[in-house]
Amino acid sequence: MRKLGISVYPMHTSVEENKAYIELAAKYGYKRLFTCLLSVDGDKEKVVSEFKDIIGHANKFGMEVILDVSPRVFNELGIKYNDLSFFHEIGAYGLRLDMGFTGSEESIMTFNPYGLKIEFNMGSGTKYIDNVISYKPNMNNILASQNFYPHRYAGLSYEHFIKTSKQFKDLGITTAAFVSSSAAKFGPWPVSEGLCSLEMHRELPITVQAKHLFATGLIDDVIIANAFASEEELKALSEIDPEILTLEVELHPDTPALERKIVLEEFHFNRGDVSDYLIRSTQSRVKYKGHQFDPFNTPDMKKGDVLVETSLYALYAGEMQLARKEMKNSGKTNVVGKIIDEEIFLLDYIEPWQKFKLVEKK
Repeated sequence: MRKLGISVYPMHTSVEENKAYIELAAKYGYKRLFTCLLSVDGDKEKVVSEFKDIIGHANKFGMEVILDVSPRVFNELGIKYNDLSFFHEIGAYGLRLDMGFTGSEESIMTFNPYGLKIEFNMGSGTKYIDNVISYKPNMNNILASQNFYPHRYAGLSYEHFIKTSKQFKDLGITTAAFVSSSAAKFGPWPVSEGLCSLEMHRELPITVQAKHLFATGLIDDVIIANAFASEEELKALSEIDPEILTLEVELHPDTPALERKIVLEEFHFNRGDVSDYLIRSTQSRVKYKGHQFDPFNTPDMKKGDVLVETSLYALYAGEMQLARKEMKNSGKTNVVGKIIDEEIFLLDYIEPWQKFKLVEKK
């Protein structure tokens, strides 16, 4: 089951603020919590006490808490790779290795007696995970996630993101990636210019970032990297259906009631015999055969336009289409609306036979 998550950074905010944020996220069904030991500094006993308090609070709401660590953190806290009792005692679900060991240590860690999950950083692009697997780990205790990047322009390229995510997904490992809240002010580091895995997401609405990650088919869980996301963002993200691509549309004000119903209420899937120019949802032309579809708005078409064929197109009358490219309009096709600008690129992820939904922009 796919999950949504949030992140908290106890070194930057009070325990009370973090607990309130956890409760708010839990209200909307969030099940993962990411936090970071990499940037911890100061009184170690105080740090551990605060983390334990916050993790215990998250556990009350059924959240799975992953701590970001590295070999340096192990050394500073006196933790041995073959004794992960520290993480168990503070209530963690698992630990994320921002940097790893040699492969053998990671394999041994997956057999810890507490069932702690070991999460790997997917972004290196090396054969690291293949090396770990060569040491015969317990695959049931392995997770993976992309990194996040607070510096503008430093985030992952799309090509590298796909390549490295596929490397782990092909192994059957549960994957995660990070999205950035526009309302949040900080992450684990002093730099704060958004906090996402993919650089192309940095200026996009949080919902569009998540839709894109799910649409790749390579990411299971989506985690908001920076804190604190607004309640509006938490709610909107929780309402996304990760199993079906849902696009927001702006409808033409003169769109008749039936055409509105076809766009917003009918079940849509792309025909298998695909076109370079159109995504074709054809069931409405069968269901409403015989209805008179009159032309009312027939300009030339642009990518992202939502189309319903008129009765001038005979057997095509009532067919709903999405424009993939610019096209001349013969005067027989109604442009009833358009995909919102931020989501037009998601049309490229609708494959043959793929199901999709259209909802009116709020």
